[in-house]
Amino acid sequence: MASKPGLLTAWPWQMLGSFKYVVLAPWVAHSIYSWVTKPEEERDLTNFLILPIVLWRWVHHQIWNSLSRFQTARSKHKIVNKGIEFEQVDREQNWDDNILLNGLIYYLINHYVSGASHLPMWRTDGMILTILLHMGPVEFLYYWLHRALHHHYLYSRYHSHHHSSMVTEPITSVTHPFVEILSYFSLFSIPHLVMSFTGTASLLAIATYLTYIDFMNTMGHCNFELIPNWVFKIFPPLKYFMYTPTFHSLHHTQFRTNYSLFMPLYDFLYGTVDKSSDTLYEKSLKGKKEIPQVVYLTHPTSMDSIYHLRLGLASLASKPYSTKWYLLMIRPLTWLFAIFTSFFGSTFTVESIKLDKLKMETWAIPRFSFQYFLSWHRDSINNMIGNVILEADREGVEVMSLGLYNQSEELNRNGELFLQKHPKLKVRLVDGTALASAVVLNGIPQGTDRVIMRGQVSKTCYAIALGLCQKGIKVAAVCKFEHEHLKRQLPTKFWSNLVLSDNYDAKVWLVGDGITDKEQERAPKGARFIPFSLFPVKNLRKDCFYYTTPAMRVPKNLENMHACENWLPRRVMSAWRVAGIVHAMEGWDAHECGLETLDPDRVWNAALGHGFLPLTYPQLNGLSKLG
Repeated sequence: MASKPGLLTAWPWQMLGSFKYVVLAPWVAHSIYSWVTKPEEERDLTNFLILPIVLWRWVHHQIWNSLSRFQTARSKHKIVNKGIEFEQVDREQNWDDNILLNGLIYYLINHYVSGASHLPMWRTDGMILTILLHMGPVEFLYYWLHRALHHHYLYSRYHSHHHSSMVTEPITSVTHPFVEILSYFSLFSIPHLVMSFTGTASLLAIATYLTYIDFMNTMGHCNFELIPNWVFKIFPPLKYFMYTPTFHSLHHTQFRTNYSLFMPLYDFLYGTVDKSSDTLYEKSLKGKKEIPQVVYLTHPTSMDSIYHLRLGLASLASKPYSTKWYLLMIRPLTWLFAIFTSFFGSTFTVESIKLDKLKMETWAIPRFSFQYFLSWHRDSINNMIGNVILEADREGVEVMSLGLYNQSEELNRNGELFLQKHPKLKVRLVDGTALASAVVLNGIPQGTDRVIMRGQVSKTCYAIALGLCQKGIKVAAVCKFEHEHLKRQLPTKFWSNLVLSDNYDAKVWLVGDGITDKEQERAPKGARFIPFSLFPVKNLRKDCFYYTTPAMRVPKNLENMHACENWLPRRVMSAWRVAGIVHAMEGWDAHECGLETLDPDRVWNAALGHGFLPLTYPQLNGLSKLG
């Protein structure tokens, strides 16, 4: 919100929340009904196409936002090298209100304004008129409106909301108070209304103009420079008629310069061009490549998880993963993505964060979880992981954490395969076993003398069992197969603390993949389910407490973290990911993968020393949610 919110700041449908699109429902229903029931000669194509145009504008903005996030995570052409936080994402979640309002007004104009219905597909005179009206009245009036909005009275009540985002994203361009958006719409509707009154309007002219506005608006807020220098060398006067992302970024950092809409002409005419515009443009275009010290290698999980990535939908990425019914509607596109990336996909950068002077990036293998269990995918996945490791080694990356199934024992023996293939690696590989086991061990309530361990036996499972037995805590396995596997890994002196039991009455359950619903039902009331698995356990019991997968809260000075890691809460990282950061900050030379495991207590204390904190869980109160 603005620092001193003025009248008509809030949107009329604000109370509707995610149901706000119902305001369009009557108009959409009427449009479709009219198209279906009326004779062909009476159908209004203009009215019928309003909804597709609204949807196109939403998709257009989303494409730009995903592109911007992708580029700012990896590109050397970033303009403002600062981070975005969750507060900005929350503030900009209503960016689509602008598109919703536009759609509603276009339905009203189509219905009530003479000459705004039954438009032809194309008229050249209308398009020329639109160009002239935009270059003249629209750009001129916007310039002075924008300068007025920077007067302290209007700025504090309205425009400061937009300028709260010093580091911009494409959707920042349409994040304004309600009345401010109305004023912009009034300006942009000038060409449309003039075309309607003069009888020169056409569908393609309107759609093209809206696309132009969206394109220039989102490009100007994308925070990376993409306009090549040769464009202005070929036609030098273009610098007065087309701005660049760096030109507008200065308006967000300097505030009282570069007021123009899309044409810097009026800033040149009235002397408000920022003197550093050309310098910043050349500097950003040249760029500076930054090599991360730490890379976390992950992959999408479920089919819908790509929309929860930072590169996907910002509103979903900023919250812990949960299934959304509307994503089922685009599931065919998701499957096409999965099929395409199976043949042509390559590793991509998801995000870039910073802790003090330590630069970190998250890279993703374009494979979903289910593909890791398909035998015909394993070789290609391992080859892809191996190539990524070699690339990181060449670039000078210090530590690479293998996240999720990228370090599974069945796939590559917790990364040992890569050490055997490339024994001279300078980049240290970390599977995070020590810290993950330490998080679980330190999360067990004090006074516990017996735990049940159930689930697929893994390297982390072995480390936890060893730590418990060393403390004299009984580890009860209810599955003979798991008991025998654990026994083979533990020193004989601890066998007395490892028991095979059919008694399910323990209050602490350490669980991994493979625990059944029936087994959960046998747990006593008030039992604590603490997972040691990479993926969370299904929450079935309302009278039990479910911990999250091993994770820690990040330090307050960690920058640019504005997306949740899968199902984890905000500003929480999986222990496997934290382990790589701690490894780099401590400067440890050893690998932690394959059969090698660091001392859990040593890694745990190092993580706490660098500001990472354990998750705190409230007392059990009948809820099964993370506190």
